[in-house]
Amino acid sequence: MSAVQEYIESNKEKFKEELFEILRIPSISTSSAHKQHVGKAADFLVDQLESLDLDRVTRFKTDGNPIVYGELTTDPEKPTVLVYGHYDVQPPDPEDLWDTPPFEPTVRNGDIYARGASDDKGQSFTHVKALESYIKSGTDFPVNIKYIFEGEEEVGSPNLVPFIKEHRELLECDMVLISDTAMFAEDTPSITYGLRGLAYMEVEVIGPNRDLHSGVYGGAVDNPANVLSEMIAQLRDEDGRIQIPGFYDAVKPLTEKEREAYRNLPFDEEEYKDKLGLKALNGEKGYSTLERASARPTLDVNGLWSGYQGEGAKTVLPSKAGAKISMRLVPDQDPKEIAKLFTEHIQSIAPETVTVEVTEHHGGHPSITDLSFYGLKAAGKAFEEVYQKEPLFAREGGSIPIVADFQKVLGAQSILMGFGLNSDAIHSPNEKFALKDFYRGIKTSAKFFELLPEYSE
Repeated sequence: MSAVQEYIESNKEKFKEELFEILRIPSISTSSAHKQHVGKAADFLVDQLESLDLDRVTRFKTDGNPIVYGELTTDPEKPTVLVYGHYDVQPPDPEDLWDTPPFEPTVRNGDIYARGASDDKGQSFTHVKALESYIKSGTDFPVNIKYIFEGEEEVGSPNLVPFIKEHRELLECDMVLISDTAMFAEDTPSITYGLRGLAYMEVEVIGPNRDLHSGVYGGAVDNPANVLSEMIAQLRDEDGRIQIPGFYDAVKPLTEKEREAYRNLPFDEEEYKDKLGLKALNGEKGYSTLERASARPTLDVNGLWSGYQGEGAKTVLPSKAGAKISMRLVPDQDPKEIAKLFTEHIQSIAPETVTVEVTEHHGGHPSITDLSFYGLKAAGKAFEEVYQKEPLFAREGGSIPIVADFQKVLGAQSILMGFGLNSDAIHSPNEKFALKDFYRGIKTSAKFFELLPEYSE
């Protein structure tokens, strides 16, 4: 066993306690009430990087939350890896559904339960500990490394792209390493080579100038809640096809080779349904469940509101109704173009009895990494050596908009080295991350850095 791997083995408890420190910080970026906590999480990462005696560690101010940067140059001729992660987290709501407090990390049955355990504090922290294992064991680090940690990923990263554009030379690299995805299954190492993009919209339907008595006005005035429901129902047909004109025009179809790769993935549909508590699945006709969930575009309602929500009954005809709707996008759909098509279509199907306002929230481009890229091959070999199993390569249904931005602005492909699981309940109560995969993540990261120079030659 190398000195690096020995250091990892002998410092597992220390690594866990340090992870618990940052997990205890409620760095919720969606709430201004937690601004101080977000800053505290940034400070924690600054302290961690400074303890490694890097060439540079900087806490950059932005118009929002801080960006933490660190770099170590070992040999200009060696590859340079930019590690990206985010230290902000989703709100823990509803807190009453957590078995243990969301910001008091607890280990149960080998899993760490805490908000941010998997998304993304636990996963991104593996790469900090991997570098530490080289430095503290007295082993020369085999590549050049840069770190960029942001505190606004959960709110669409509004200040990250401007920062990257402004600091293009500082962030110059040969590849970006990201651990914010999931393995295909437990003990099944996987590398994500494709991500869907996102267009997130809000629709508000406005009717009368106030809430009305449904007995007095019902039948004479159009109900915004009814209208919104009818409009949403028109957005997809019975085969699951999205009915927005032009929506599929830029969609890059799956090749037969890609579809064959999907068919070869170890997927049990019955088990999938059972874990979700479902009797049947639903989606676009003509595609498998895995294809629908990661390689085809979607449209889903994320939230609905209107009328009386309190206890008991209130015979009200609401003056307004609203919905938040997300569309997952695939190559080569453009989120701005899709947002425009969505807005035009919603306005076109709205009756004259109401006014409709559409707001575009955040979005992101889909991305694909070339399977022949040497960084991807090194990552695959690192997984294989640590997990003793050849990794799978798959596309994922979620979105990490910054992946496309890194490619566009820096010209760098991303390696999505996920150590979590889709069952980790990210964004939900009882988020978890397997302790063994936290440790294996550190080992895999360290092995990746070791192997990378060989594959770059």
